[in-house]
Amino acid sequence: MNPSTTKTANSTKLTNWKIRDRQFIWGARTYLMGVLNLTPDSFSDGGQFNSRDEALKQVAQMLPYIDILDIGGESTRPNALPVSAEEECDRILPIIQAIRETYPNLPISVDTVKASVAKAAITAGADMLNDVSSGRFDPEMLPLAGKLQVPIFLMHMQGEPRTMQENPRYRNVVDDVKQFLADAILVAKACGVPKHLIAIDPGIGFGKTLDHNLKILKNLRSFKEISAPLLLGVSRKSFIGKLSDRPDPNDRLYGTIAACSSCIAGGADILRVHDPKEIFDACRVSDAIFR
Repeated sequence: MNPSTTKTANSTKLTNWKIRDRQFIWGARTYLMGVLNLTPDSFSDGGQFNSRDEALKQVAQMLPYIDILDIGGESTRPNALPVSAEEECDRILPIIQAIRETYPNLPISVDTVKASVAKAAITAGADMLNDVSSGRFDPEMLPLAGKLQVPIFLMHMQGEPRTMQENPRYRNVVDDVKQFLADAILVAKACGVPKHLIAIDPGIGFGKTLDHNLKILKNLRSFKEISAPLLLGVSRKSFIGKLSDRPDPNDRLYGTIAACSSCIAGGADILRVHDPKEIFDACRVSDAIFR
């Protein structure tokens, strides 16, 4: 990576990323992370892309619109049960290898909480790590990121997927999540991860009620004080379903577009989405208005 710096809208200097042939110039525009779930039980698209051919077909459809492909082999939906590292690797490694062979310049993120899976994924061709536990579930994850010197996304989650929606509570959800992320960055840095390779995610829907989610989104601009690229994953989330009376996650596209535009207004740098073609146009319009 060739680091350079830019100023975001609140004048905080961030070090830009260069991953393969892609430049990530923070503050210039919104970048899209496309979701590829290789799980049988993800909340909206479980089992749809588990085969090599279906996965490659889905990537081909997303490719014109995404900047990063995020690949996961273990569901983190509410009440999800864990899977073994071996099973997770069996799900994702052949697909990562196939995508890397087909699209050599596409930045790939691996969505995992296990260091052994992360290491195998990077060896197979992934470029960065997306850990919804911020290294809490595996003490080897952050040292691995430090050793490999790869970008890592650190997300806030209260509890674990199996129990995170059982009466989540905060003193002040915005302050508590910000403090968690600031502390997570310090721990990552102590493990050898350079500050400029760390991005943050407040974890919409992970151990949070509808009110918690809305408070975070309404106060998103305050997360820019942490001085790290800001990732938001609101796509098809249950809070959208509750607000729009759409129980089926696949019926939440319009609500997702509205939420994504709100995230851009609040300073989001990257959006993790299931429908990048539709979100792409919303980003271009929202970028022109809010950046």
